[in-house]
Amino acid sequence: MGLKERLNRPGFWRLMVGQTVSSLGDWMGTLALMYFVLELSDSTTAVGGVLVLRLLPSAVGAPVAARIVTHWPRREVMMYANLAMMAMAFVLPVVPLLWWVYLWAFAIELAALVFLPARDASIPFLIEDPEERKHGDEHDTGTLEVANGITMATSYGMIPVGAGVFGLVLWATDALGWEGHWQYLAVFWLDALTYLACYLAIRSIADLGPAPGERPSGDRKKQEGTFLEGLRLPVVRGVLPGIAVVALGLGALFSLGVVFVRNVLEAGPIGFGTLVALFGVGAVTGLMIVRRGTWDLMKQIKTATVVQGIVIATMGLIASVAWAFAGAVVFGGAATAALVGGITYLQQGLEGYRRNLALTAFHATLRFGLALAALIAGAAADLLLHWDETPLGLRPSQAVLAVSGLIVIAGTFLIRRPREPSGDSG
Repeated sequence: MGLKERLNRPGFWRLMVGQTVSSLGDWMGTLALMYFVLELSDSTTAVGGVLVLRLLPSAVGAPVAARIVTHWPRREVMMYANLAMMAMAFVLPVVPLLWWVYLWAFAIELAALVFLPARDASIPFLIEDPEERKHGDEHDTGTLEVANGITMATSYGMIPVGAGVFGLVLWATDALGWEGHWQYLAVFWLDALTYLACYLAIRSIADLGPAPGERPSGDRKKQEGTFLEGLRLPVVRGVLPGIAVVALGLGALFSLGVVFVRNVLEAGPIGFGTLVALFGVGAVTGLMIVRRGTWDLMKQIKTATVVQGIVIATMGLIASVAWAFAGAVVFGGAATAALVGGITYLQQGLEGYRRNLALTAFHATLRFGLALAALIAGAAADLLLHWDETPLGLRPSQAVLAVSGLIVIAGTFLIRRPREPSGDSG
């Protein structure tokens, strides 16, 4: 069966449609959350607390998420996660108090941590032929990479769209005379509707697995299917350092991007919007390269991660608008290639419930690392600014970006191919 026939399966595209709509709501809600918190608190520190909300669920919720995605049918996991996120997004803006907003934002992140590994574990199930599944044939790596690339595109490709819709909602509510709290009610309730649309799309899919034999059985249920077991898998130990350093690069840019564009490049909001849009262009470019490539997956992860580190370091050192825009394209392509390669490597190298555990560890590491890196990068830049330090004549955001890039490059030496045959994917 060819690539086109595998990817044209109705179940796969229904999942992608639902993923696209809910991702639009995710990014729109993320921007709204930051602005809403700033309006409630008038504190940049409180806005930084939003990043903590993205860190804690990965730290405390990953073991629970691993249990859920291992022992429950994936279709039900994703359906109930979307219903939960819909209800939470609906109640989040109702009470304009900081602790209330933090509470429900934290709960939404927990539900998302359950949804994502179930989604990724469903991809091989949806694109493989039932007869191949019955005979235990291996997954086609190229097809998996393309499918994962499409999944990644439907998620991160919605960043500029979500930002645009957020701005459009604020403009429309202004025109209607709605102010302050009422504007955020409109945004978050629209966000809630996107989760409902994703629920309906997944509900229309007959089956998402797991297939017979994918769950632990008998006495193994007591010892297996835990998050720690997922972290001990050789395939996971080989890939996670790469995901961690990719998260470091993404987190540093997430934290310092606005300040870097405004204070160093002096490009303003339009410049930052252009930078985000070019990141999306790079992501699409990376998907096209991955689609045509036939290289080893582990080499792809390492190479893409090194390129990402070089781009971040040179962005900080050169501080040129032209290079920042060009670098955004290269960075988007490299980050996408590394993440798609990592997901595909885990899907290809593992079967059954261990794949679910590995993908839970993947998303927990990515989200935890991104948030932690964003907090550290922001704090480091603030300290340099407070001390009035300019290392090598670089402004604080420049210096932190340059150092972050060097750490990303150094971190690639931790990415190692497992010796076990089960990990020799790619």
